Amino acid sequence: MKRVFLFIITNLAIVFVLSIVLSLLGVGRILDEQGVGLDMYNLIVFAAVFGFGGSLISLAISKWTAKRLTGARVIKQPSNEVEAWLVQTVRKQAEIAGIGMPEVAIYDAPDVNAFATGARRDNALVAVSTGLLRSMNRDEAEAVLAHEVSHVANGDMITLALIQGVVNTFVIVASRVVGHFVDRVILKNEEGHGAGFFITSIVAQIVFGILASTIVFWFSRQREFRADAGGAHLAGREKMIAALEKLQRSVNQPHLPDQMAAFGISGNRSSGIKRLFMTHPPLQERIDALKHHR
Repeated sequence: MKRVFLFIITNLAIVFVLSIVLSLLGVGRILDEQGVGLDMYNLIVFAAVFGFGGSLISLAISKWTAKRLTGARVIKQPSNEVEAWLVQTVRKQAEIAGIGMPEVAIYDAPDVNAFATGARRDNALVAVSTGLLRSMNRDEAEAVLAHEVSHVANGDMITLALIQGVVNTFVIVASRVVGHFVDRVILKNEEGHGAGFFITSIVAQIVFGILASTIVFWFSRQREFRADAGGAHLAGREKMIAALEKLQRSVNQPHLPDQMAAFGISGNRSSGIKRLFMTHPPLQERIDALKHHR
């Protein structure tokens, strides 16, 4: 319930902020002055503000959100040998990768997982679960940390937010154009927008959103291969393969909250059409890619 409440409040706050931005830009309607045709300039501005705005604000507060969704505790001063090792390992990898030292955190969860997030390469967060620390040896855990540091070094969180912004903008514009077409051509509404526009726009936005999201998921899967390769470079190929094989034995465990799923190292298995909506490639494919990459 805490996660659901936080998710709702955060999204309402984002909508409120973006509504203020639209008001300041003077974008109050998407119809022209005659109330007949679409004002494409206003529509595109409206779509871009909501499409990119929501995505970029979510990115800007991603560390704050992640800490609260997972209960991650940042290691400010190591209190034991394990915490000291985590901080030291991430620091060494960050230096090799050429990024600023990320915050290092631990969150209490039984699943074997980790994630990285943050709006900037030099101000990121890398977190591991207590389940991972219990299940993996040092070599495997080192590889997982290297994978997450590689995500940060590759700028994956920023790129994903920009791609999501483009997709959101396209979906908003396309759904309104379809709604306007149905309202004018099929329902013969000559002025303003009737119920047909709003119903059609909502349905079209859902359909276009589902189709367009496959692009975002495809990129998310590709970045996992790149982060695996980066992890192999930072920690060693055999360590990275061993870590993925250990993850393979825990795929049926509960994982990160849905809002955080794309940022974790491990995801759930899917097949058929569900594969198009996977944030992560199957672990066996990732293992094979590392084994055959020279």
